[in-house]
Amino acid sequence: MAWVYDNPLGTLTDVQQNKVAQDLWELEKLGGLTEDNNKLPVPVVWLLVLTILTAFAITFPLWGQRPTAAIYEEQVKLMDTPEIQAIKDDKAAMKAIEDKVIPTSKYSALIVRHPVTMDDLRIIKPQIEALEKAGKDLEEYNVIGNQVALANFEGNRKEDGSKTRKQPWWDKGYTIDVFYLTAFCVSVMVVVKRLPPSTWQPKH
Repeated sequence: MAWVYDNPLGTLTDVQQNKVAQDLWELEKLGGLTEDNNKLPVPVVWLLVLTILTAFAITFPLWGQRPTAAIYEEQVKLMDTPEIQAIKDDKAAMKAIEDKVIPTSKYSALIVRHPVTMDDLRIIKPQIEALEKAGKDLEEYNVIGNQVALANFEGNRKEDGSKTRKQPWWDKGYTIDVFYLTAFCVSVMVVVKRLPPSTWQPKH
């Protein structure tokens, strides 16, 4: 079962192994069914490519994007304003905060994507205020449940020698899907190309 790499899109198998596969193909009747050795139609290949590209394009900003403390900073500040304090119902107060923040915030899309309740804000408020007081960059801290924690990313070094802890634009959680997708496509190609080349057709 030697591997041959001189024509990977034709076959990955040596002549002897191809002969064994051809003999078995001719011998096996498959219950009266017959199967030719044709290439996958080109339109089907392009349809698969289009499907993959479309799926990634429409989900690009969504997959795995983690909420940072920065997107809740303005909401936390509004909690103590007289206007919000005067609203006794938490849901109404939260809606009033969102109505003020969403139209103008640069994090509008993330605020909509990662909504919180007034109780959530009450829990993370002291943590965010402590980070602000310490002069920390809130974009380097993720909100995980009721905890605000330093992100586990490690990027380029800053002037003080510490590493950037912000989620890279290209890492939205779909990076692993790229590897899975690549592994899947390569595995399928290897399985198919270990068969006899499509230039050979069985005699039924």
